[in-house]
Amino acid sequence: MKSISVSLGSLLELLRIILIVGLLGALFSSILTEVYEEIGVNLNNSGWWSSIGILVLIFVLYRNKIQFSGWYNGKGREKLSKIVTRLLISCSTVLILMPLIIELIKKVFH
Repeated sequence: MKSISVSLGSLLELLRIILIVGLLGALFSSILTEVYEEIGVNLNNSGWWSSIGILVLIFVLYRNKIQFSGWYNGKGREKLSKIVTRLLISCSTVLILMPLIIELIKKVFH
């Protein structure tokens, strides 16, 4: 009976992760799209950079905060180290800003 409850908890946590990534990803993406459109950045060819950055930020948020309030209580529930957290946040910031950087480079060299 314990394996059924562990499986159910894992399944519920997986569903929760999918919803978190979907909802937060859509929210952050729509806000970022509006900001970039407001300042005149074309996201047609380079918008995927910011999408990857958003996913990395959601991963850091999940690993450091959200995972401790879920249904899964098994092994591997620990925060990312401060160094890894800073590295991932820095990389995601660069990825989110990449469409703006690409647009600026295009304007300078054209």
